[in-house]
Amino acid sequence: MGAGKGLGASVSARFAREGFHVFVAGRTAQSLELVAQRIRSAGGAATAIVADATREADVRSLFDQVCAAEGNLDVAVYNVGNNTPGAVTEMEADYFENAWRVCCFGGFLFGREAARRMLPRGGTLLFTGASASLRGRAGFAAFNSAKAALRNMAQAMAKELGPKGLHVAHVVVDGGIDGDKLRQRRPEVVQQMGEARLVDPDGLADAYWFLHQQPPRAWTFELDLRSKIEPW
Repeated sequence: MGAGKGLGASVSARFAREGFHVFVAGRTAQSLELVAQRIRSAGGAATAIVADATREADVRSLFDQVCAAEGNLDVAVYNVGNNTPGAVTEMEADYFENAWRVCCFGGFLFGREAARRMLPRGGTLLFTGASASLRGRAGFAAFNSAKAALRNMAQAMAKELGPKGLHVAHVVVDGGIDGDKLRQRRPEVVQQMGEARLVDPDGLADAYWFLHQQPPRAWTFELDLRSKIEPW
């Protein structure tokens, strides 16, 4: 969930190359269908499904459609959440709440519905985090708190569901991802950072595949990835 030209599209394509039927989900039908078409043109299997991660009925319907179409659900990836900067003293309450709903509440709905369908057979449940998952930063209270909440929830899920056979992992992406969101919405940031500092979405997708491939006696909960020149 959370597909577009960037990490969502790269993860979808990576798993499709391994023979998975990939279901790409999000709120914009046109962008989802473009991702699915690119996968199909490369010989893979992909279906686009419109769904809002913050709506319980949408998330339930998404998983119902996936399982009805293919039977077993093996991997679920929650890759939703836009950066939400803003000064605390100037921030509206609904702006703060929406950041939490998209990053954390949507992750809860997604994770719960995935777990209900993957247990007791098992599978892999992956959440995309950010450097904001690990520390607070001035001017980003809404985003920092929302991503930190998602990480804590994912960790709780890992401890609760891991012994039952579900591998839950959290991926910290430390830096700007080289995709549509950054290039189209914040071109000045891309120019300021430079190409070499942008995180490669295909490289990130390889890490997601690595997590899925791990054997049960050697599971990772958290990976953090960045470009070689990202200061940290």
